[in-house]
Amino acid sequence: MALPCAILLLAAACNQQPAGEAVTRVDLDNPGADLAPTPAPTPSASAASACRTVTFEDARLTDCIADPAQHTITTIVGNPPYRGFKTLSEAQPDLAQRLAFAVNAGMFDGDGKPIGYYVKGGDRGKELNRADGAGNFHLKPNGVFFGSAGKWRVLSADAFYSTVGDRPQFGTQSGPMLVVDGKLHPEITDDGPSRTIRNGVGIDPSGRAHFVVSEGPVSFGKLARYYRDVVKSPNALYLDGSVSALWDPASGRMDASAPIGPMLLIEKKAP
Repeated sequence: MALPCAILLLAAACNQQPAGEAVTRVDLDNPGADLAPTPAPTPSASAASACRTVTFEDARLTDCIADPAQHTITTIVGNPPYRGFKTLSEAQPDLAQRLAFAVNAGMFDGDGKPIGYYVKGGDRGKELNRADGAGNFHLKPNGVFFGSAGKWRVLSADAFYSTVGDRPQFGTQSGPMLVVDGKLHPEITDDGPSRTIRNGVGIDPSGRAHFVVSEGPVSFGKLARYYRDVVKSPNALYLDGSVSALWDPASGRMDASAPIGPMLLIEKKAP
């Protein structure tokens, strides 16, 4: 496995699929089936932004960091689903003031509802999905990002099922896993031909959650290596492909290229 050849920290800040295609957005066996356009340039970051732009191997990535000492994390879908940050911001106009950033939270059906495990405020809206099927979500192992009381974790779905007894405060299921117990997902190649905008989540050794979105098309392998080699995440989870989206109020960024499903809100703790 090649090691990263360059990591350059910069001072900058940090899609509608047809109904039913959200689950199979990018198929590893069908490279090139979903090549998303490069998003608009990221606005310049303010000092308050939790996001930074990095260059890893030849790819620009935006890495937004949530710190349990400074932030809380919640999930949200809406009823009916908001399907995007703009609609959410209009429904909750005060949210931007307390929001550090927000990202899409994993795979969803044609109506924008989660297809896997989903918990908001300790209430389970969807059970753990361990079924077999086609598409990225079912590329086993898939996994769950979850947490309670400032402790956040990523586990494979099987590990979550066998070891987590208490319902967390928040949780969302997606797939595939990018890193599993310190190793790349067994079906992910070093730098395969399937390229699209991608994002994921992983926890660093300090317990901080890194939400990373690519600023251009990247392979699964490259995003996975960033989590393994730079973030040092023992487990990292793919959130989605061409609909990957970030709302960073501090930099004025609000991605809105396609409807999304559930979202993760990273809010600032009160002083």
